[in-house]
Amino acid sequence: MNAPGHLPAGFSRTMRLREMLQSNRLEFMMEAHNGLSARIVKEAGFKAIWGSGLAISAQFGVRDNNEASWTQVVDMLEFMADASDLPILLDGDTGYGNFNNVRRLVRKLEQRGIAGVCIEDKQFPKTNSFINGEAQPLADIDEFCGKIKAGKDSQSDPNFSIVARVEALIAGWGMEEALRRAEAYRQAGADAILIHSKLSKPDEILTFAREWAGRGPLVIVPTKYYSTPTDVFRQAGISTVIWANHLIRGATSAMQAIAKEIHESETLVNVEDRIAAVNEIFRLQDADEYSAAESVYLSASNSARSAVVLAASRGAGLEAVTADRPKVMLPIAGKPLLRHLVEAFKKEGINDITVVGGYRADAIDTSGIRLVVNEQHEATGELASLACAAKSFPGDTVISYGDLLFRSYILRDLVESDSDFCVVVDSSQAPQAGVAATDFAYCSTADDRALFGQKVWLEGVVSAASESAQTGTPQGRWMGLLNVRGDARERLLATLAQLQQRDDFAKLDMAALLNALVEAGERIEVQYVHGHWRGVNDLDDFRRAADFAHEQTPFGSAEGARD
Repeated sequence: MNAPGHLPAGFSRTMRLREMLQSNRLEFMMEAHNGLSARIVKEAGFKAIWGSGLAISAQFGVRDNNEASWTQVVDMLEFMADASDLPILLDGDTGYGNFNNVRRLVRKLEQRGIAGVCIEDKQFPKTNSFINGEAQPLADIDEFCGKIKAGKDSQSDPNFSIVARVEALIAGWGMEEALRRAEAYRQAGADAILIHSKLSKPDEILTFAREWAGRGPLVIVPTKYYSTPTDVFRQAGISTVIWANHLIRGATSAMQAIAKEIHESETLVNVEDRIAAVNEIFRLQDADEYSAAESVYLSASNSARSAVVLAASRGAGLEAVTADRPKVMLPIAGKPLLRHLVEAFKKEGINDITVVGGYRADAIDTSGIRLVVNEQHEATGELASLACAAKSFPGDTVISYGDLLFRSYILRDLVESDSDFCVVVDSSQAPQAGVAATDFAYCSTADDRALFGQKVWLEGVVSAASESAQTGTPQGRWMGLLNVRGDARERLLATLAQLQQRDDFAKLDMAALLNALVEAGERIEVQYVHGHWRGVNDLDDFRRAADFAHEQTPFGSAEGARD
């Protein structure tokens, strides 16, 4: 016989359960009633799970009277088997019917990877043994032996175990009847006998074990005689002890106390530190495994995308309306400017959104975003804010100004580009006399409105410091959107790190980063648009932004209804 903890490679669940039942040392099973509790049992170190009928019916919120159908029980067992690789012995009540029901049950349990079933010699439908047990009728011995034989004949895995539970002591039929039934069940093919008692002392169990004399594996459930020292069971030759309902009872008392506390105090502050952290639930759900699998199995086009929104400024020329909030929280057509941007990202499947705040960052609505703060926003520019979010580039990332409104196709086309870097340039805008020509772009080819299938590349952008001024006429204005493919992430961060070494880094803008990338030999694709967007840079832009936003509202939407 194999020593516990040294089982052969590929040892199946059914083989492991049979090993436990036949072990020459005392073994233990712990109750579980769903996937989460099954994983907890595994982590606690137990070697097998008792699929308790009481606990499973309780987690459904019904009585332990066969009110939950056997198919509902089997469905729950499947979740438990998926959550833990431990062998599960199902508390199968009476087998949910006659011999034919037992045959079908065994086949279905084997399909779900369940290692065994325990059936009891009462009549269907059954009632929990501790509820007026003396009044509960027992099954005919021959009829119950027929169930055992039917189950054994139906199993395809020779190691699948059927445990016969003797209820004679519970029903008050006495020791002689209990022993007579147990021997009949053993001869009918039962792989183990579970002897049950409702007394608070183990006297009946120990007497039965002595008279049984090791004729076969003996299983007990010491729910009532719980104070008995465990060594007593070892000395009596018991095979397996089942802790039958303690996780559901522990969970119940904890939930009752927490619900009462929250209801009475109307706050979470008194309970938050006393309960499992949300991250612990995520861990038990194996969330990390999903994240790892996502990176393996999702194609690049469907991989998780992220966005970084630069929103640290108050907004020059907007002081009259930003006394108590940053520019990104200005109301546009009934909701903050930032919310328009967040919704646009989410529409394209970009749900990991980092916003870099600065001025009045405390007034930024953080729902649906991650907020980081540029504490030096008053003395620094756009690249300093971007550096604050350097850890927010897990894969494909869109870097955006925080004051943009645009039609949805612009972002869609940007993220669908297969280039490592891609920017959006509006070919309808040209520098105006007397106006600072910031963010105007020089490109490899002008937009002749017929460039389908032809790549256009960025050659430079006029920065606020005009340090990279180009000659000639720019082909349009960069609107403040840059897409970075995951493969180019490290190169972008390396260029940003090089710029951080410059004495004037604090004043550098995004145009400086684009120019540095071009100078480093990076090819930045240009997606041309002709209007269809708006920035909010001054009061006049602010007034016009509402009209632009209303134009994007779906037809028939109440939000879009205007007088």
